Parts: sequence; structure tokens; C-alpha cells
Amino acid sequence: MSAPKSYVLPLTAIACAACALAAGYAYAAGWFSPDRLTPRRITNSFTANAGEHPGFRRNHAKGVCVVGYFEGNGQASRYSTASVFGQVRTPVVGRFAVPGGNPSVADTSSPVRSLALQFTSANGEQWRTGMNNTPIFIVNTPQAFYESLQAARPDPATGKPDGAKLQAFFKAHPETAPFRQWLKANPPSSSFINSTFYSINAFRLVDGMGHIQLARWSVKPDAAYDQLPPGVTAPNTLQDELIARLQNGTARWHLQLQLAQAGDQVNDATVAWPADRPVVDAGVLTLERAVAQDDGPCRDINFDPTILPSGIKVSDDPLLAARSGAYDSSFNLRAREQAALHAK
Repeated sequence: MSAPKSYVLPLTAIACAACALAAGYAYAAGWFSPDRLTPRRITNSFTANAGEHPGFRRNHAKGVCVVGYFEGNGQASRYSTASVFGQVRTPVVGRFAVPGGNPSVADTSSPVRSLALQFTSANGEQWRTGMNNTPIFIVNTPQAFYESLQAARPDPATGKPDGAKLQAFFKAHPETAPFRQWLKANPPSSSFINSTFYSINAFRLVDGMGHIQLARWSVKPDAAYDQLPPGVTAPNTLQDELIARLQNGTARWHLQLQLAQAGDQVNDATVAWPADRPVVDAGVLTLERAVAQDDGPCRDINFDPTILPSGIKVSDDPLLAARSGAYDSSFNLRAREQAALHAK
């Protein structure tokens, strides 16, 4: 029996958001028991959901490159020896993107957006981070992730996920409730530039004495939030607006480190930390220009979030190992496909 029609549209939006986030953390060998799940099965799930698009990323296939810099203010240096946090300017290459493996999807089709960044310090160290505009993840186990992909698979007859399957998945996974509630309470913004982006996972900051502070980070825009107007259907609304805005000036975000306290869930990305946790403003990210991804500087970057400079280490969150493997596998696959396409 299918779900009531009144449920289908909101459930479809949630499913797209869930699939988008899940896809960014997917198909790494370390995440799945060889007896149950494999990278190939997950890759096949992405393809089954989005279709064949050789040469593109398996998730966040549609995106645009950005170039700019980060100016640290030194305030985070008491928690981490990473040179990027000093009073220095660090070049940045990044990428705004929207969910899914279809590079032709409308960029307002889902409430989820992403911002990936690569900081390159003067000493050659790199810090790569992949963030989403949701502060938490939808699930916290590999099996639940796989089940979310299956539940969100489009029905060939309608091209949309089955509402009844989505309802059954959410009922079986109560840990998804905070994520779904956050989406309902936070309509998507009208622009990449007025969106906040979150690391979701926790990381270890290491100071000069070897002391460790668990933290999550976010980039908060100077631009005021404005809700996406209803009925926007132009396929490149967000990209076109971003390019036009950067042609007329820069856009800025503050990099903020939220510090965990005793008792906080540092290994469960479905749980938000209390709002009263200390926040350190580490400096300002300035983006100067946007470049099409076809030949832009972000095209060949694997935004593996476990590539970290001295002074930042991964936490015990199991999703991080999964993300690393996923990004590597996706990069290698699309690189081979791009080489084959260019050879023709």
C-alpha cells in the first residue's frame, strides 16, 4: 500500500537530503563488514539512484569551484598548532555543490548544499574539509546508511522514492528524527553566500603541549540569511547567483570552532552539542571568484576530510574513515572515466 499523497512530497525532500548527506560519507571498506556490505554494492546503489554519469563525482556531481583565502586571527592557536590558525593569510580552493550524482539536477532541488575547502599553508601542509549546511547527520551506522539508500531509490514508474518505504525506514531508525526536525525548522537559504556550513563530525585539536580538545567547526556567513522563495525552478539559480555576486565583490564567512565538553557525543554525528558550548572565532574566510568546475582548480581535488595539518587529528567517529575511503574511491573512478572519455 502506498503512502498518502500528503506525505509523498515532504518525504521525498527528506529522502533527497538524507541520500545526499549519506552519499558524502559512503562506501569505504573500513565502514562495512565484508560479510554484509562492500564498496561495490554502495557504488552500485549510487548509480542505481542517480543513473550513469561517467567522469563525475558519485555524489555532489553538480558544483562550482571557488577561490579565495583565509586570514587567521590567532585565537585558535591556544588549542591547535596548525599554522592556518596563526595570524597569517592562507590560500583556499573550494567547491560549492548540491546533492546527488546527476550533474544536470536543478541546484534548488534539495535543501542540502555543501562547501568543500582546501587550505594550503606556506609550509606545504593541506587541510581539507567537506561541510554541509546541516549541523548533524541523518544516521550513525553503516547498515542504516545502506538502508537509507535503498529506501530513497526512485520508483521507475514515478521517478520518485516510494513514500511508504521512506516512512518505514524513518520508523525503524528513530535516530533520524533530529535531522528531519532540523530540516523542517530551517528552510533552505536563497544563496550559497548566506548559508552556514558545518563539519558535522568532531575532530581533535592538538596544542603545543599535546593537549587534545574535541571540536566541530562551521563557517558562518557575514551575509544575512534569506529564505529561498517558493517556486524557484531555474536549474542554475544558486550557481548563477554566486557567480554574479562574486563578480561584484567578495563574500566572507567566519570560521568558528565549537568546543566539546565532558559528556558530549563526539562519535555520533546525529547528535548536536548544546548551544552553550564555547565557540572560538578562528578567522575569516574570503571567497573572491567562482570558476566552472569543468576546468576549474577544484575539479581534480579529492576533498578527503581526513587530510589534516599538524595540530588537527581525526576523532574516533567511524564516519571519518568511511568518508576517506569514499572520496578516494570516487576520485579514482571518475579519473579513469575522464581519461577514457578524453581518449576517444
